[in-house]
Amino acid sequence: MQDKARVQTMMGEDLLFLTDDQLRRGIEAMFFAYRAFTADPDIILADMDYGRAHHRALHFINRDPGLTVTSLLAVLGVTKQSLNRVLRTLIEDGLVDSRIGRRDRRERQLYLTAAGTALERRLTEAQRARMRLAYRTAGPQAVAGFRQVLEAMMDPETRSQYQALKDLPEDR
Repeated sequence: MQDKARVQTMMGEDLLFLTDDQLRRGIEAMFFAYRAFTADPDIILADMDYGRAHHRALHFINRDPGLTVTSLLAVLGVTKQSLNRVLRTLIEDGLVDSRIGRRDRRERQLYLTAAGTALERRLTEAQRARMRLAYRTAGPQAVAGFRQVLEAMMDPETRSQYQALKDLPEDR
């Protein structure tokens, strides 16, 4: 009987009553999964004296070419000073192009250069391969559940930013 109850809990039928131990294991799983997810890009970034902030900037500029600095600030949730250091390096290294805004000349729109696109693709490909394998291994129901859990963890503002990305083209 205990085995049946345990399976029901594992199958999600009794998840409202998670124990502290189950929650701790979930937290630890996220820590270890994040470490694995960022490991390959971290090696590439370290060789270039870049960090994860550079990767995130490249990712979101690639995702939405012409993204303004103000919009990137909001998406990344970092300080202006921190983003300026990252962007300055990416621009000086020829990976990002900053252009005057078309509608508002005070705005700066960001685009990846060919070298920036190549680097972003290289950083992301290892992560895509890892996600693809994990998704195939877990199956469609688990993938949908995983996404629901991640979205439920987001605060409302972050969730709306994430939802807005769904309107962008899938791949560049």
